[in-house]
Amino acid sequence: MSTSTSSEHRNFEDVVDQSDRLVPYNLRQSGPTAVELLISTRVRKSPYWHLSMRHGCWRATIYNRMYHPRGYVRPEDGGAMVEYDAIVNHVTMWNVAVERQVQVKGPDAEAFVDYVITRDATLIKPMTGRYVILCNQRGGILNDPVLLRPAVDEFWFSLADSDTMLWLQGVNAGKHFDVEIGEIDVSPVQIQGPKSEALMADLVGSSIHAVPPYGMLAAKIGGRECIISQSGFSGEKGYEIYLRDATLYAEDMWDAVVEAGEKHNLMVIAPAHHRRIAAGILSWGQDMDWEHVPFQVNLGYQVPRRKTADYIGKEALERIRDQVESGNPPFKQTLVGLVLGGKPIDEYAPDFWLIGDKEGQPLGFVTSPWFSPELETNIAMGFVPPSCSAVGTKLTVHLPEKYADTPEHPVSAEIVEMPFRPSANPSARELAKSKGRDYTF
Repeated sequence: MSTSTSSEHRNFEDVVDQSDRLVPYNLRQSGPTAVELLISTRVRKSPYWHLSMRHGCWRATIYNRMYHPRGYVRPEDGGAMVEYDAIVNHVTMWNVAVERQVQVKGPDAEAFVDYVITRDATLIKPMTGRYVILCNQRGGILNDPVLLRPAVDEFWFSLADSDTMLWLQGVNAGKHFDVEIGEIDVSPVQIQGPKSEALMADLVGSSIHAVPPYGMLAAKIGGRECIISQSGFSGEKGYEIYLRDATLYAEDMWDAVVEAGEKHNLMVIAPAHHRRIAAGILSWGQDMDWEHVPFQVNLGYQVPRRKTADYIGKEALERIRDQVESGNPPFKQTLVGLVLGGKPIDEYAPDFWLIGDKEGQPLGFVTSPWFSPELETNIAMGFVPPSCSAVGTKLTVHLPEKYADTPEHPVSAEIVEMPFRPSANPSARELAKSKGRDYTF
């Protein structure tokens, strides 16, 4: 079965069971399409947009209603794999202003945040942050932001790609917590790679060495007020710089980082999806959405057994956890990690490529594929039925002609554990797993 571009595209919704979804994934294999992104005033340019253009950004997407740079090195010059080399060997800066900052501030800030996230917000101390999820009443994941707490009465949701500000405001319209909720003029960049700590020390001094994972530090960069957290979207050592009043002072902070980064071989690149896949980091909207529950996408650890306070989705999530633990999950597909054959995948996939059984009959689909230079194989995340999700299960993947070993024939694949390779800056979950302990909150 070929998945190459043609004038007729078979509808595979009838062979991959998505009957539990209200809106199934579109599994038509249409391949890349030669269209131009229209730049207009309907979508917002971030304060760093012109700076990304200065550094050679040649393509973009739209994320959180904002233009999002997604490529600096052109394919003829090595493309995204050149950017990959920079993040695993040196240090990189990413324009991630699309991580819009939604502030919750007021006397009831902690109580409100505790009600809308699954984790226990009372355990998040001022000047620390956490990776969290927000769910709807059915347990579907609405967003998986980094949550920062810059003050006792203040939290920032550093958002993935969904309108969470409107959700938060809507929740409080009925609940009446004593808080103000709204987007603020704070825009982040990410500093990621093995030389990131040395670069940050040059920028803000030795105090950066004491900042733990998800710890925070207030500092000035380029003379402008910033909040820095040790966090990122890569699995490498890294930091995020949250510039206050970013609309006014974008150049001051950005240029200071670029100047200090010269001796560390700093490179401005797009968010390193090839590296985050290897780290097993999910991308909301690509590897999960509001119809997925945490237990379906390896985020069950985000649903604590010890949180006694009520929160949105708690009743549904506890019921679903019981179903999963009894061997009767209520979902048709679950997320797994795959190693697969074929030629090196060196670019974003334009379709959800089909996963098949050993005979090639479609039963699932790939969400995030790439080639891992360290593992010397293609790796991917994808959805398969729970009955086929055990580590070691042999499957196939229908790659487009560009990557297929033999046109018309799927390549072999095998389910493996994630992350695919150890993180340079392991999360608490990874550290616990390495010591043979279950990590719950």
